[in-house]
Amino acid sequence: MACTSIRPSRGWSLASLNAVSSDSTLHSSSEKDARIAQLEDENRRLRSIRDALIDRVESGASHKPAPYAAFEHSVILAEQVRERTEALNLAMEELKVSNKALNRAREEAETSRQRLSDAIESIADGFVLFDREHRLIQTNSRFRSYWRHAGVPVPVPGTHIQAVKRLALSSGLIVEEHSHEEAEGTVFLLSNGRWVQMTERSTREGGQVVLYSDITDVKNSEMARRIKALEESERWIRVVTDHVPALIAYVGADLTVQFCNKVYQSWYGRNGVSPLGKHLEEVHSEDFYQRLLPQILEVLDGHSVNFEFEETGEHGDQRYMLRSYVPNRDETGEVTGFFVLIRDITERRKTAIALERAYDDLEHRVRERTAALTGLNEQLRQEISERSAAESRLREAKREAEQANLSKTKFLAAVSHDLLQPLNAARLFTSALLEQSFGPKAEGLVRSVSTSLDDVENLLGTLVDISKLDAGVITPDVTAFDLRDLLNNIAREFRQMALAEGLRLDFVPSSAIVHSDSQLLARILRNFLTNAIRYTEQGRIVLGCRRQANHVLLQVWDTGAGIPGDKLTEIFQEFKRIRPMGGQGDKGLGLGLAIVDKIARMLGHEVSVSSEEGRGSVFSVRVPLGKLRPAPPAPRDTGVVSADHGLSGARVWVIDNDLAICQGMKTLLEGWDCQVVTAISADDLAAKVDVVNARVDLILADYHLDNDENGVDAVAIINRQRHRPAPVLMITANYTNELKQHIRELGYLLMNKPVKPLKLRSVLTHVIRT
Repeated sequence: MACTSIRPSRGWSLASLNAVSSDSTLHSSSEKDARIAQLEDENRRLRSIRDALIDRVESGASHKPAPYAAFEHSVILAEQVRERTEALNLAMEELKVSNKALNRAREEAETSRQRLSDAIESIADGFVLFDREHRLIQTNSRFRSYWRHAGVPVPVPGTHIQAVKRLALSSGLIVEEHSHEEAEGTVFLLSNGRWVQMTERSTREGGQVVLYSDITDVKNSEMARRIKALEESERWIRVVTDHVPALIAYVGADLTVQFCNKVYQSWYGRNGVSPLGKHLEEVHSEDFYQRLLPQILEVLDGHSVNFEFEETGEHGDQRYMLRSYVPNRDETGEVTGFFVLIRDITERRKTAIALERAYDDLEHRVRERTAALTGLNEQLRQEISERSAAESRLREAKREAEQANLSKTKFLAAVSHDLLQPLNAARLFTSALLEQSFGPKAEGLVRSVSTSLDDVENLLGTLVDISKLDAGVITPDVTAFDLRDLLNNIAREFRQMALAEGLRLDFVPSSAIVHSDSQLLARILRNFLTNAIRYTEQGRIVLGCRRQANHVLLQVWDTGAGIPGDKLTEIFQEFKRIRPMGGQGDKGLGLGLAIVDKIARMLGHEVSVSSEEGRGSVFSVRVPLGKLRPAPPAPRDTGVVSADHGLSGARVWVIDNDLAICQGMKTLLEGWDCQVVTAISADDLAAKVDVVNARVDLILADYHLDNDENGVDAVAIINRQRHRPAPVLMITANYTNELKQHIRELGYLLMNKPVKPLKLRSVLTHVIRT
């Protein structure tokens, strides 16, 4: 029985166990399975060796000379086999433990993989993973839903990233793509109407992770803010037009009323129903519409129309209306609608009718009294007395009519500040919006609002100017000055306008000294140049002057279509415009040359025009020569910081009692990289910044402030506290010569409202670089 415990030799078994021990450190499941099979095979070999040894011992015992020695040897062999078997069993146990650990690790890895997959699926963003060769590895359901909604097959694993991008663009999955250098990633508009922002990150292995974040709510919120800003601008436009004492409207090409002010709505709002959105045939009675139709067709053909009609109001009151229809054209020159300006001239018409009736009555009476003159001397004297009384009444009626018209004109000129204040704020806001980057639709809306503001600004500015001239509120400030700066500034201003129209503006400089009002003379030349650019389709324009005995003849030459000889005097009348043969209409009111004529009469300058149809026109103004006074001492150094990079970093303080103006100016200037501090008064500014020691490049102040304060006093308070006074730009709607002279004596710059952003930027750049 002892022979049954014989085991293989020590040396062979040790090598096998060492192999088992080394293999037990393997972590791969396939290697473990192979090693188990190998150990089981070695087990079988050990059993067969054990059996062979037992057989050899049992068969060779009869041949041993010493049976005890053989028995002792077998015991030793059995002990060795037992030790090796225990070692083998221990190795097997360790192998089982390793297998269990391997299985646990495999289960944990699978669990982690599943958790990672679940986490990727649970995120709200679209997820895509590419390997180091930029081939698709994994996506989540959100990313796949984009493709399924567009009806496009989802890219399969292994697809290259460029192929994925091409498929997204060609299939219509991506409708719009927007990218910006400062933005974190590219923004796409998908076919399902959702906005997503793509963010890319590289992995450690060289692959790429792409996330598509849904930003639709953010875009909608941003669009809502923009729409609100546009609505605010529209509100300001409506406030301005509602305060104009005239009926103002805009009619589209389909003859529907698209805009009207309160006065228009009050007159044509039948039964309290607004005329907005209604066809003109619904706004007016059938008979009145048929009377208007010829003029409507004419303005839709591109002609401006002025005419008078008698109208009956909703309550039966008869009014005489002077109508002006001005066509509105798009970029291609096609008429897209027309502006309507209606003024109530009932009182003027009644006065004219009264005069006509009075003259008719007087003439009738004279004839009657003349027939009975022979025997009716007493009656003749009575008739003469009646005639004198009638004439006195007529003169009084005429005087009252003229006084009423003058009062209305003075009122319109006096309220110019209130009209221009909200328009100035709207201009600043739209200019700031145009500096920003929006989507195409929003940018188109902003440009439309800006264009509408330009039209309203030009319309109101022209009406206010002609009213001020009629009311006599403008007094010339005649001094002697050098033409050099005036002509240089005007040429620089209009050269860009001419280039934009494909024209060339040539300028002949002059240093002649003239005696005139520099601003009013500049207005005459600007109106000449505006007309030259407007009515010249190709060629060039020349601005220069000719010296005569005691005068200088300032001239503007153009190569336009020319003006018929019988129309040369008519063009200086109000609301008169001559459309050249084959030329396109424009948005003007026909007041530019009327303003020139009034200014020239005020200054005592002679204005002349010569023209040849098909070759061009020459507009001239004759100005007397003057003599300069001794030059004032040069202004002291203001310590303005030089700027080598435009307005970047320029420090500007803005003082204006209108918060909308402050906000608009701040938005505009910050869009030019300026550092802006706004305040409604000097005290408010002192509460926000250290006015004594803080560095500032320019103080921009409105002249009219609250509590009977003005910008000049506010700036004086600030500069008295500073070691070095700051440069000042004063903005005002006051055009009086007294204020202009006062600002000039203080050494400040002056700009009138409404502020032109491009002109403001030019002035700021000049001041900061000087």
